Amino acid sequence: MEDISNWDVIIVDDEPSNLGVAELVLEHYGATVRLAESGEKCLQLLKEGQQPTVMLIDIQMPEMSGFELLDKVREKDVWQNIPAIAVTAHAMEEDKRRILAAGFNGHLRKPINVVTFVDEIMEIVTQ
Repeated sequence: MEDISNWDVIIVDDEPSNLGVAELVLEHYGATVRLAESGEKCLQLLKEGQQPTVMLIDIQMPEMSGFELLDKVREKDVWQNIPAIAVTAHAMEEDKRRILAAGFNGHLRKPINVVTFVDEIMEIVTQ
């Protein structure tokens, strides 16, 4: 596995248990993780901090969906090239096409597989 100790990851999910598992796995391998329980919180983190290596964004959230969040992120020139990975329980072919068409770099299926999670992210980020 490639070294991710210099990574800064923003995880956006309204479900605390999903945030926690992903955070633990990434931190185990040395990444810095910032958590956002909503799209608004993610936008706030982007404005306040350094540009992340990658964002993991839950698709189905109240108030602002992952698709709506990505639209807002992509509106800003400085954020346009941040890799964004959709995290969803829906992995049908139609869902995958919609995710990629919306501008996500890839997708991961919930629940995450702790064994392959980092490798899956790495594969998407390095495409």
